[in-house]
Amino acid sequence: MDILLIVGHPNADSFNHAIARTAKEELEAAGHTVHLHDLYAEGFDPVLPPEEISREGVSDPLVNRHCEELRSADGIVIVHPSWWGQPPAMVKGWVDRVFRAGVAYRFEATSSGEGIPVGLLKARKAVVFNTANSTPKQEWGALGDPLESMWDNTVLGFCGIEDFRRKLYAPVIISSDEQRRLWLADVRETVAEVFAPSTASAR
Repeated sequence: MDILLIVGHPNADSFNHAIARTAKEELEAAGHTVHLHDLYAEGFDPVLPPEEISREGVSDPLVNRHCEELRSADGIVIVHPSWWGQPPAMVKGWVDRVFRAGVAYRFEATSSGEGIPVGLLKARKAVVFNTANSTPKQEWGALGDPLESMWDNTVLGFCGIEDFRRKLYAPVIISSDEQRRLWLADVRETVAEVFAPSTASAR
């Protein structure tokens, strides 16, 4: 399987990058091809220019590369922190520019004139790994788990993903080395379960 792996954290020494490295190692050990993109290291421009709003408006070669890899991916893994209950602006901008009409979704007109969304992604499986410094109880209870709704319903589910998993590791800021080892073991188990080698060999 071709797996698109996105990490969106400005610090290369962050736990987010440790998660991304661990996921990549596990996926490659299972025989998958991993296309890893560190958005900050690549200098990805998250600002959507007005000329890109049309379907034919993409001239940025890096954005085009991301669009093609998203279009052809068999699976998607996204890693980012929760900042104010949202992804970093870098990750949100990546979604704005890459999950484009004609790439990730389209609208089909009905007889009543309604536009019905149709997901275009080849991938049917996706995993999102998040970190936070608030506790899971605060993220899920006080904040209502906005990242779950965003990724599952608003973005990935909208674009055709059928098997969605999300893992939250928190609070990172006070976590011990042992706790981080356990979290990374969970990352390995999660990607191994979702993107099982048997799925790859069956293609």
